[in-house]
Amino acid sequence: MFLNAGADSAQTAPHYDRSYVGAGISGGILSSGRGNDDTSFSGTVQGRFAIPNTPVSARGSVLFTGDNSPIIPTLTYDARLNDKSNVYVGAGYSFVQNGGVTSPIGNQDAAVLTAGVESQVAKGVVVYSDAKYGINAYRGSDAGALSLQAGVGLEF
Repeated sequence: MFLNAGADSAQTAPHYDRSYVGAGISGGILSSGRGNDDTSFSGTVQGRFAIPNTPVSARGSVLFTGDNSPIIPTLTYDARLNDKSNVYVGAGYSFVQNGGVTSPIGNQDAAVLTAGVESQVAKGVVVYSDAKYGINAYRGSDAGALSLQAGVGLEF
């Protein structure tokens, strides 16, 4: 009886390690301060591929507007909140489709830092939210771009 209890307590706690793809909304909340670089609102498609047996995930996002669609691949470190939730931080790069055209993450290609949270709310369904900061993300300016995303995903 005591040996069994010791083995159970030595096991690591379960964590959220599912992959998913989802859709939601995104909004830029910083601009370069120039007249043609206003903040923008868009849709987003975002996904997570949980790398097995590691706290690392490969993620990808597309922030799409009618004029521009940055693609943002990212690697994150995921920290367990409980068996159905993680917080994550990471870094990636924004590839802006139409340079010079405003998007929620700036108007030029840029390094991106991200922080977020994700949680399974029902079997096969996850909600997520994150912030992305594009470093020197505007042409002709040292300004960074900050966008906030939220969405719902389906696990696979």
